[in-house]
Amino acid sequence: MMRKILKRTGLWIRRVIDFTYPPFKHIFTPQLYRYGVCGGANVVFDWVIYFFVYNYIMKYRFIHLGFVAISPHIASLIIIFPITTFTGFLLQKYVTFIMSDLRGRVQLFRYFLIVLMNLLLNYAGLKIFVEIFHFYPTPSKMIITAITMVCSYFGQKKFTFTSA
Repeated sequence: MMRKILKRTGLWIRRVIDFTYPPFKHIFTPQLYRYGVCGGANVVFDWVIYFFVYNYIMKYRFIHLGFVAISPHIASLIIIFPITTFTGFLLQKYVTFIMSDLRGRVQLFRYFLIVLMNLLLNYAGLKIFVEIFHFYPTPSKMIITAITMVCSYFGQKKFTFTSA
C-alpha cells in the first residue's frame, strides 16, 4: 500500500518536473534535471530545517553530555540528518533513478553509505568554516552543501541506483 502511494506520488512529482524541463533540454539530460530539482528541493528543505533547529531549538547553546560538549551547529546537523536523508532517498528512488532494478534495501544501504560520506564532509566543513574561519553556520552549511551535491550525484548514479 505504502509503496503504491510512493510510486504514484513520485510519478506526479516527475510529471511536474518534466513539465518544466523543455527550456533546459539543451543543457541537462532529463535524469540530471530531475536530480537537480529533487536534490535542490531537499537542500532547501535541509537549510530551512537547519536554520530553525539552530536558531529556535538549539538557541546557540552547547549540549553538554559530561564527557563531551556538542556545539549548536553540529547538534543541529545531527538532528536534521535523518529527516533529510529519508526525504532525499525517497525523492531519488521514486522520481530520479526509477530505472534501477536493485532491491530497495540494497539501494537504501548504498544511499546511506553515500550520505555518511556527505555527513563526514558536512561535519569537517562546518568545523573548518565555523570554528577556524569564524563564518556564520547557516551560510557555511550552504557552501558545504554545494560541494556535497556534486559528489552525491555521481555516487548515486554510479553506485546506489545502478542496475544489477
